[in-house]
Amino acid sequence: MYVCSCFGITEDQVKQHAENGACTPRQIASACKAGTDCGGCVRRIQALLGRGACPRRELIDQRAPALVRLDDAA
Repeated sequence: MYVCSCFGITEDQVKQHAENGACTPRQIASACKAGTDCGGCVRRIQALLGRGACPRRELIDQRAPALVRLDDAA
């Protein structure tokens, strides 16, 4: 089923982007442009994302740093 008719993005595509780490509608938009034209699909994207598992959200809930400093990563 299509979520974003402006860009032809399906529910499965949104779910796949979410599995790959896109945890917010803004991150979904960055991944596939869904929600960036008319905006009519943003609420549906929010519903699909829900409160499900998100690797970054789990880190934040544990109070772990969500990002690693560049000098720490080297």
